Amino acid sequence: MITLQIAPQDSGKKLHRYVRQMLPGMPLSGIYKMIRVGRIKVNGAKGKMESVLHPGDELSIYIHEEEYKALAKPVRKFGGVKTDVEVVYEDSHLLILNKPVGLLTHPDSSEHKDTLIGRALAYLHQKGEIADGRSFLPATVNRLDRNTSGIVIIGKDSGTLRAMAEMIREHQLEKTYIAVVWGTVRKDGQVLAPLVKSSQEVIRSRVTAPNAPGARQALTRYRVLGVSDEFSLLEVLLITGRMHQIRAHMQSIGHPLVGDLKYGGKSAFHVNHQLLHAYSIRLPDGRRYVAALPKEFQDVLRQAHLSQYAPDSLNTH
Repeated sequence: MITLQIAPQDSGKKLHRYVRQMLPGMPLSGIYKMIRVGRIKVNGAKGKMESVLHPGDELSIYIHEEEYKALAKPVRKFGGVKTDVEVVYEDSHLLILNKPVGLLTHPDSSEHKDTLIGRALAYLHQKGEIADGRSFLPATVNRLDRNTSGIVIIGKDSGTLRAMAEMIREHQLEKTYIAVVWGTVRKDGQVLAPLVKSSQEVIRSRVTAPNAPGARQALTRYRVLGVSDEFSLLEVLLITGRMHQIRAHMQSIGHPLVGDLKYGGKSAFHVNHQLLHAYSIRLPDGRRYVAALPKEFQDVLRQAHLSQYAPDSLNTH
């Protein structure tokens, strides 16, 4: 028999989903059978398919230890992972971070260990909020490109993640960006243009015809904050959330982001990555969180004579 205690992060999960999470090597039909024949108990009572788990519940799984080890996912450990994160806001359900330029949100083929989510988990582990083990781990609600800085939201429990995912599906989460683009943008506007994944290795998305295979409609709204001789500072509201949406849309109207070499934006002020910062998020209940601009971004604004136009909340002066 294997005994497990339900952690706060797993609160609200149905029994079969939790066991599936703990035993990914077992077919779902096998999990259903274990529940049906009484080999899984919750607080000493026979578990049911619709049983909802709560913090502190004790789960008893009648399975040989060797079989359990073979079917269970590996134990996660957080030793040796960096814990330096810039916290914008934190409570028992949410962790909102200001991601720096150059750091991946999630692991990919080029980097497995030093990522924003890796640092966030190590930070929470250091605080004692999560433990080494196989239970649910906090996860990101949104993600940013490696060289886009700004707000990334992390849900600390499954209920919060479900709620935030619903907000995104219903377009209730207001995500606002700051961008420096090439050229003079004369007035506020929007780009309503479908995007499709590009066959090119460098460019990941491109504007296409509405009826093109794989096309997904995308809407970006922008407001002009200020202009100088060669550049414009824009506040960009992301209505949909397609891959590289802002970068592809701004290129499509002839105003690529400064430094965005992949999407037609030349380098300036020795910056060779897109000048794009996810600076605020607003929840449906009106709560709003703002992430400060990176120093490099602030320096560019001063050199481009645009710093006076930046929102006061970013403290660029």
